[in-house]
Amino acid sequence: MPDKNKQGTGTGARTRSRIEIDEPRQYKVIFHNDDFTTMQFVTEVLRVVFNQPADVAVTLMMRVHREGRAVVGVYSYDVAMTKVSVATSMARSEGFPLRITCEPE
Repeated sequence: MPDKNKQGTGTGARTRSRIEIDEPRQYKVIFHNDDFTTMQFVTEVLRVVFNQPADVAVTLMMRVHREGRAVVGVYSYDVAMTKVSVATSMARSEGFPLRITCEPE
């Protein structure tokens, strides 16, 4: 008894098309220095929201402090915007004007 599920038993030739899928664009999350947000708070946000180990969080915080800004992570658009929103909400709830921006890599 012939197997009806075998390929090649139909009347037409099968063609394969190759679909090219680009990697999603990545976005840099940037912290900007200000004179009011404490170093301790910036470090805490980096640890809690951006999942940075304590030593990396301190290094990034010092870069923000010394250079005026620092890239703290690179993510897909949705992840970057969610992290920016959560971190900004944390800052505002504590009364800090921490500015966080997002730009394409």
